[in-house]
Amino acid sequence: MGDLPGSSPSPAGPAAAGSALQAAEALTVKGRAPKTGYERSAFGSAWADTDKNGCGTRDDILAAQLDAVSRDADGCKVLKGVLDPDPYTGTRIQFRRGASKVDIDHLVALSDAWQKGAQKWSDGKRRAFANDPLNLVAADSSTNRRKGDGDTATWLPPNKAYRCTYVAGQVAVKKKYELWVTRAEREAMTEVLAECPDQKLPTGGNPTEAPAR
Repeated sequence: MGDLPGSSPSPAGPAAAGSALQAAEALTVKGRAPKTGYERSAFGSAWADTDKNGCGTRDDILAAQLDAVSRDADGCKVLKGVLDPDPYTGTRIQFRRGASKVDIDHLVALSDAWQKGAQKWSDGKRRAFANDPLNLVAADSSTNRRKGDGDTATWLPPNKAYRCTYVAGQVAVKKKYELWVTRAEREAMTEVLAECPDQKLPTGGNPTEAPAR
C-alpha cells in the first residue's frame, strides 16, 4: 500500500504532554515473539459480558457506536442500526442482524497482542483485553478482514481522515496493557501522529483484569 508510513518518520518538534505522539514515543520497542500457541480461545469466549451489564460486548459496542439502533425485546441484541460514517471507509453502512456488513474490530488484534506480551498474561487479563471498549470499534467488515492482524506498520484505514484517531487508539491500548511494539511499528505510529501532534491519547475502558466467570 503505497501511502502507508515508511520507516523514516518526518521530523517533528517535542510531543505535547498528554498527546498520543508523546505516548507512542515512550512505548517499549522489542522484536515480535513467535505466534506459537495462539488461539482465539486464549482470550476467552467471544464477546463475553465482562462488565456484568447482562449484554455481550458485541451488542454493547454496536449500541454505543451505531445510530438509529433497534434492539430485541431482551434489551440486548441489536437488530438494526446505521454506522454513519464507517470510520475505516468514511461511508454509510446499514446494519441488520444476520446480514451484517459491520464487524467489531480489535484496534490491536488479539494475535498481535499475543506476539507482543499477551501470551504471558493471566486468563482474566486476556479476557479484559478482548472485551475492552477502548480496543473496539464498529467498522466495515470487508475492510476489517483485509486488515487481518496487521499493526500500524502494515495496515492503516483507507479513510485517511480517521488515521490519527485510529493510531492514537492503538497507542492507548498498548500503553494501558503494557504491550510492546516493533521498531517499524513505532516509527509508523510516530509518522502518522506527527501530522496531528495535538491528538489526545484516548483513556477509559474497562479494568485490565476481567472478573471471574
